[in-house]
Amino acid sequence: MQRRSALKNIGGLLLVPSLGFAKTSAEKKPVLRIAHLTDIHLKNKFDAPARFARCLHHVQQQTPKVDLILNGGDMVFDMNKENISTINDQWQLSKSLMKAECSVPVHYCLGNHDIWWNEDDKGQAIYGKKYSMDQLSLVKPYYSFTQGGWKFIILDSVHLDIDNTWYIGKLGEEQFAWLEQELKTTDPSMPVLVLTHIPILTATNLIEDNTVNKWVMLGGDMHTDNAKIISLFYRHPNVKLCLSGHIHLRDKVVYNHVTYICNGAVSGAWWEGNRRETAPGYGVIDLYADGSFTEDYVNY
Repeated sequence: MQRRSALKNIGGLLLVPSLGFAKTSAEKKPVLRIAHLTDIHLKNKFDAPARFARCLHHVQQQTPKVDLILNGGDMVFDMNKENISTINDQWQLSKSLMKAECSVPVHYCLGNHDIWWNEDDKGQAIYGKKYSMDQLSLVKPYYSFTQGGWKFIILDSVHLDIDNTWYIGKLGEEQFAWLEQELKTTDPSMPVLVLTHIPILTATNLIEDNTVNKWVMLGGDMHTDNAKIISLFYRHPNVKLCLSGHIHLRDKVVYNHVTYICNGAVSGAWWEGNRRETAPGYGVIDLYADGSFTEDYVNY
């Protein structure tokens, strides 16, 4: 009765605690609108070039307009074990399509399919991440920039495991030390957005068809050093949002006031429909000056 009376006294307005998402009001306007496109896996098959062009047009028709695109990696279909001729064709297609169909500035991070580790070509100077970095004009695979009062930190989450036959999600000591310094030297009043390809934290790996009494998570499906990264973020409460892809599923996890969003895939199930219940799409995020944000997953 007391609770019912209290609600009546405030005109039925129910107040709930914020989880870091922006409050909507006529006076409050975003300082930046971004689109998060990840896992495009472009190749000249499945009508993928035309469908990706439609996606880019859809992004550019958003109202309000999108200020910048964050590309979450796996731009091409697969560099993993391909020969140089196939890789050249995939990247030429990607670059020509982006040039012709996209007028929005783009910032890239590397995905596991953007790494070349065909053993037959290992001796070439462009082996590994070098080839994709050259295509994307990246000096380093991890970097930061500021825009609209926000700091953006782009991380390199994909590394070969110790046997050099497959990849694992982690930062490594050198990159982690760089991340520590980046956060330490950032004005604590400036909100931070982190972009990775492999999720730092996700619940998507709990979705299994044949789980019996336990779940098995591979080191390539989520950051193996996430406890260390989350502890670092805990010491820097201006870290607000972490975006990722890789799994081709959409989820949102809030932990220690940081929101971790795995934003599906532009290619859906590699251009062959939905990946489980997640349709092909991209994220749209409105960033506010106070560190809050609104976000949505858009099926194009």
